[in-house]
Amino acid sequence: MKKMNKFYFAFAACLAANAAWAADAISGEVQQRPLNVPAVVMFFIFVGATLFITKWAAKKNKSSKDFYTAGGGISGFQNGLAIAGDFMSAASFLGISAMVFTRGYDGLIYSTGFLVGWPLVLFLVAERLRNLGKFTFSDVVAYRLQQTPVRLLAASGSILVVMLYLIAQIVGAGKLIQLLFGMNYLSAVVIVGVLMVAYVLFGGMLATTWVQMIKAVLLLSGASFMAFVILKASGFSMEQMFAKAVSIHEKGSKILEPGGLVKDPIDALSLGLALMFGTAGLPHILMRFFTVPDAKEARKSVFVATGFIGYFYILTFIIGFGAIIFVTKDNPNFFAEMVKDGKTVYEMIGGSNMAAVHLSEALGGNMFLGFISAVAFATILAVVAGLTLSGASAVSHDIYASVIRKGKATSHEEMRVSRATVLILGVLSIIFGLIFENQNVAFMVGLAFAVAASANFPILALSMFWKGLTTRGAVVGGYTGLLLSLVMIILGPSVWVSVFHFESPVFPYGSPAIFSIPAAFIAAWLASITDKSARAEEDKAGYEEQYVRSMTGIGAEKASDH
Repeated sequence: MKKMNKFYFAFAACLAANAAWAADAISGEVQQRPLNVPAVVMFFIFVGATLFITKWAAKKNKSSKDFYTAGGGISGFQNGLAIAGDFMSAASFLGISAMVFTRGYDGLIYSTGFLVGWPLVLFLVAERLRNLGKFTFSDVVAYRLQQTPVRLLAASGSILVVMLYLIAQIVGAGKLIQLLFGMNYLSAVVIVGVLMVAYVLFGGMLATTWVQMIKAVLLLSGASFMAFVILKASGFSMEQMFAKAVSIHEKGSKILEPGGLVKDPIDALSLGLALMFGTAGLPHILMRFFTVPDAKEARKSVFVATGFIGYFYILTFIIGFGAIIFVTKDNPNFFAEMVKDGKTVYEMIGGSNMAAVHLSEALGGNMFLGFISAVAFATILAVVAGLTLSGASAVSHDIYASVIRKGKATSHEEMRVSRATVLILGVLSIIFGLIFENQNVAFMVGLAFAVAASANFPILALSMFWKGLTTRGAVVGGYTGLLLSLVMIILGPSVWVSVFHFESPVFPYGSPAIFSIPAAFIAAWLASITDKSARAEEDKAGYEEQYVRSMTGIGAEKASDH
């Protein structure tokens, strides 16, 4: 523990020194805000508090079960609040409010899509998942199928989803730190990466859960206050709020019309399917169901999470329109005058993703800006901690312990591999965070959802609900969805045009889900019904036992078992 104390002290000193140094290190065209002392003080208080929680949790991590699932001792309400905290990410708070700020009505497509997946999780997934699994959703998929190929597939899908999701959070956090401290983007991203690794490396799931719970309460409180002030200024009339926004926004009444963000009906349907089914395939969300004692608490946690998340998305819509009204171009704290191609243009300091952060200053001054900035940063850190944890468990539990060591790895060995993976994920997240610096974070998460919906959800659903699924069917179907969604994303406008800067995309749609999800189901079905091997018969024979356990919980591991 002495080593850990030294680590926290050294890290805090490095963070403070880096912030002070980087404030003067900006040069060139980028215009930064002066250092906001109240905001920075609140930021450090929050970071210090979460590091303290991490230190406390580290003492309680005595086994891999403690590290991955907090020993299965989290209550349904606590877990529901933590799931809400996990889901109310940078993409939700910063990204959706930024989309409403720039596009108006159409920003709702993401908040609606993110929300409607939850009833699916509640009625189809939560209870069965808790009864069948131990640490990861791969435990469920591989329950009656051949361990090695199925776990490799599930781990591949998990790691890809984690990386895509992680990029979005790192970009959001980097921009936030850049805005708050006036430092360069590289330093900001490195700080986020180091903090993320510290949380997960020492605190595990217990620290992550508590940070998510505290952050959820603070974020809901802050967002509620912002929405209240916005509505009060409009006489508590949504109609008056919309009228004000229309009179100010450069697009006028078009911000109240659909079709500004997703013009093609196929694209709109594809995005909706990705967001809806992707929720039931996100590894870091599915992993949370193993932190509760039993299936009843798993159901309760989804019910609680859905309520909090639904309320939060209503708030983000109001915050987006409030930003149109209060975050105006004549305020030098919010917009900087830039010269581009010989023309004078106004660009939001920190980029459009910072609309909600600027709004907090407009509504409540420097102290409220500090509060919202600290909470937004904690939001991101809690989410990246959960993501990193699920990515690490995919490597250590699914690949190392189950595939390489054939179930013979000790808890100590598994933890060692997990912590090494956390370090690697931290480095990769920093690198990709720099590459994708200018992408909208909500859109980036949309891509993660598309892969989760295409690779993880079909195989998870078929393994639990279809007796005929075989190992070959699961592997063929899973990789079909995974590779097809990945190739379509790369060849689509979001990467081919926005990142690689080609003139036109090879694949014309922004989201691949409408093609890749059916392809995964069809490939899995076709490969299963044509599989006449002895292994296929074993796979089918195990379904009855799996069904009984998934519905009754008989034989399921309880929190008290460890």
